[in-house]
Amino acid sequence: MHMINNLPQSYRSVARLALSLLCETLNGYTRETPYRRCKPPNFDIDATTGFLPSQPLPKLPETFDCWETALSEAPFQVRLGADEDEEALDYRSSSAAWRANIRKVSEYFICEVPPMKLTTCQWSVIDIAPLRNDRRMLQRSHLVLAFLVHYFVHSTPPDENGDPIVVPRSLAVPLVEISQILEMAPVLTFADTVLWNWTTINPDLPVSAENIRFLNLLSGTDDEHNFYLVSARAELRGAEILRIIEDYNGIRDTGELTSISKISKDLARLAEIIAEMTEIVNSVRNVVDPHVFYFAVRPWWKGSDGDGPSSPGWIFEGVPDQDKLDLSGPSAGQSSVMHALDIFLDIDHKLEKRRFPAPSENNKKADGSFMERMRRYMPGKHRDYLENLSASSRPLRELAQRTPAVREPYNLAVKALKKFRDEHIKIACLYVVTMSRSAPLTCPVGAMMMKMERGGGGGPARGTGGNELSTLLKAGRDATARAMLEERNWGPGKSWIK
Repeated sequence: MHMINNLPQSYRSVARLALSLLCETLNGYTRETPYRRCKPPNFDIDATTGFLPSQPLPKLPETFDCWETALSEAPFQVRLGADEDEEALDYRSSSAAWRANIRKVSEYFICEVPPMKLTTCQWSVIDIAPLRNDRRMLQRSHLVLAFLVHYFVHSTPPDENGDPIVVPRSLAVPLVEISQILEMAPVLTFADTVLWNWTTINPDLPVSAENIRFLNLLSGTDDEHNFYLVSARAELRGAEILRIIEDYNGIRDTGELTSISKISKDLARLAEIIAEMTEIVNSVRNVVDPHVFYFAVRPWWKGSDGDGPSSPGWIFEGVPDQDKLDLSGPSAGQSSVMHALDIFLDIDHKLEKRRFPAPSENNKKADGSFMERMRRYMPGKHRDYLENLSASSRPLRELAQRTPAVREPYNLAVKALKKFRDEHIKIACLYVVTMSRSAPLTCPVGAMMMKMERGGGGGPARGTGGNELSTLLKAGRDATARAMLEERNWGPGKSWIK
């Protein structure tokens, strides 16, 4: 390999291809059978928009007007229950009335919807049978109910006794039933806030980052809208990653010269796309204020365990087996495109494989099952795609191990993903870790003291799902770095075991 590096640049690629074929022969490599795979549409994946639907979700039928009405009026009547500022206190009465209406099962009441339009609603445990055969309607209903649950829970002032919050059966029962059909968690997720929560600005133009706006904002702030938009831009850019993965799994024989050449070029392109996604994620600094994000937006996303082991938790009224529900709330860790990338590059988050360097003690303390748990919050079709991808008969990293021409572009892709995670750590430090040690700009001193007395001012910074954020993100970054291959360890008959 060192001899190849001494050759002129124009000859290196050809020499690597020749060496790759020689290594395959010496290692007794046999040609593959075609990979049996399902096409992306079977997993609810669009060729252009990736995991985002190709069209915005329609509103629910008239039978479910009560849900849609409650969601449309919430921004005008509801504020965070933990807020002690003057505006939030002014909304305590309307927030309480909004929650009381939802608790009124099988009774008629008047919903006041701006501008002063009176709507008659009846709350009950609505039968979801009409929705069962329409996936888009199920997705819309999951979004609506999950937003309502978070509005309900987080507009409730903290209980002095630390008792759990009871989610009314009118929300809890249908949300759990719909979640079981969609095979995802009955709580607000990344899919609800980003993948499904938009409409086109101009319906006559294609779906793009410039032609979508987000419909439901728990905080009502531009910062929340911009955060969702940055996430959607990354998802849309990631659609090309899915096409590269599909192309790789469609190659009949990865040992052929033309196949090796294509894989190498696609991996180089993959590194470029990841770098572009890093720039997209970094752009959040220009459009989302850290104080607004941490104190006004992020509290709405917290799940039942959002404050860690001390969280009072939620009770879903009328739902059996409460302990089996996944209720951690939305997280960027639920992005299916990032999971697909990890699987494709063989990133070992669970520390099950012997790689160099060995995991640090802090790596071992991190929640190694976090990424696997996050899949339970994805739509079932997307999780099926990831499981299918994991079952590939031709792991890319193994191909790169035995194929010199693929090794360098593979390493470039891994380096790009590591840099992505390095930048993500910096953003998390700015928006979460640093903010967790500061006070809201509008928070009176007395209110801040009460917040600290309730435990909000101490302990490690946590993700919305209750995980210790810094340890978790650094473990993910280090796991990515360990996927790198070192060329000096390779030659005919050698294997990569560290």
